[in-house]
Amino acid sequence: MQTQATQASPTLANASQTQSLQAHATALLRISLGVMALAHGLLKVFVFTVPGTVGYFESIGLPGFIAYLTILAEVGGGLALLLGVYTRWVSLALIPVLLGAAWVHAGNGWVFSNPGGGWEYPVFWAITLLVQAGLGSGSLVVSRRFA
Repeated sequence: MQTQATQASPTLANASQTQSLQAHATALLRISLGVMALAHGLLKVFVFTVPGTVGYFESIGLPGFIAYLTILAEVGGGLALLLGVYTRWVSLALIPVLLGAAWVHAGNGWVFSNPGGGWEYPVFWAITLLVQAGLGSGSLVVSRRFA
């Protein structure tokens, strides 16, 4: 009987370690996505300025109010992801923003280092948000209640 209990313990310990590692890896992805979204939103506020961002959106044929929604989504969504608040919903809500960015950059080709940027980076980012939505919050959240 002791042999069976001893053999089961390493399996349970390995499963627990694997779950912990997966939770931390999920959190690393979430925090990275949050930093990226927040950085892009703050870039629009502090570097391009809100009026400049509105003007750019209008110059490509989008209504100016879409710029405000995009900034709000990126700053608010980035903060929510950093904190682990409603991760699944926030990740899904940010996907249209990235698909819009892919549409804007579609004519510039595949590589984002092309003049004007390519479309592969926003598409990849949208896919990672979809993955995050599937994984959930992981570890390191402010409250499990809102994760």
